Amino acid sequence: MARKKRNLRKKLFIKNRLVILNVDTFEEIFSFKLTLMNVFVVFSLGGIFLIAVTTFIIAFTPLREFIPGYSSTQLKKNATELAIKSDSLAIALKKNEAYIKGIQKVLNGQLEYAKFNKDSILSETEETPDFNMKTSEAEIKLREEVAKIEKESGEKKEKKKTKNAKK
Repeated sequence: MARKKRNLRKKLFIKNRLVILNVDTFEEIFSFKLTLMNVFVVFSLGGIFLIAVTTFIIAFTPLREFIPGYSSTQLKKNATELAIKSDSLAIALKKNEAYIKGIQKVLNGQLEYAKFNKDSILSETEETPDFNMKTSEAEIKLREEVAKIEKESGEKKEKKKTKNAKK
């Protein structure tokens, strides 16, 4: 095992020569003195550089919009603005429908004009949220525990104050 490691280390650092020749004239164009370790390091750094450049190009250019499932920021902004507008339009439509129904009641004689008020009709259309405000058993237990802890800590502070006052 140790022999294989030494053998591998020797192979990694043996100097080799890479020569590029012109085939017709056998003229040496250029040559390199390389080791396997140098080749490994150069290819590793080249791969890391290529990955970093590709990531940078995709992340910080409009090219990212071509990735499936990735929408543009302008599209997201427009979608949220349109959602807000549609919600407000739906609320305004409900209010107008209630107002028109009230006017129809006045015109049909079902409601007196003196009782007809736009504010009263609009208050009928406003939805009040239905919250469950009742405390659960777990919450009651938690409140009791917190009250007990606060009471104990308050008593300890009072004892320390009285001891300091006596000194």
